[in-house]
Amino acid sequence: MKISGVDIRPGNIIEYEKGIWKVAKTQHTQPGKGGAFMQVEMKNLIDGRKTNVRFRSADTVEKVRLDTKDFQYLYADGDALVFMDKDTYDQINLPADLIGDAAAFLQDGMEVTLEMYDERPISVALPEQVEATIVEADAVVKGQTASSSFKPALLDNGVKVMVPPHIGSGTRIVVDVYERAYVRKVD
Repeated sequence: MKISGVDIRPGNIIEYEKGIWKVAKTQHTQPGKGGAFMQVEMKNLIDGRKTNVRFRSADTVEKVRLDTKDFQYLYADGDALVFMDKDTYDQINLPADLIGDAAAFLQDGMEVTLEMYDERPISVALPEQVEATIVEADAVVKGQTASSSFKPALLDNGVKVMVPPHIGSGTRIVVDVYERAYVRKVD
């Protein structure tokens, strides 16, 4: 489906210069002289390149619809990650860099969504939030107020996040996978 260059939004998948791109950021700009345009930062889903492009309202791009399929994460095999199709039980190996930094949050048996283009997986979406255990947390510094200060903590998956001062080692917390941020303590 064709869309105008100024209607591009973050998260859209578009076809541009014979490639498939995911839009990361957009900024609508209306200069004093000339027509308005949309400054678009996007990443190629096939080879990982990033680019910035200006689209005017007269420009049109093809918005791509990706097929999604539910898979289950099984295990890491070197630089590859092994997933299983939940319907057919077929296994698929994908490079770890397809997921990027979020790969640290993968847990055995985790359900993920693969986005497919022409039957080829091009991205893996993890759940927005996961539970993790704090293995190491700094001590509270005397005089800090609970409302404004956070302290660094190391999770069982090796990721560092900032947590409130009252959270200590051994505590299970919910973490936002993509922001790498503390959400709440597990009840």
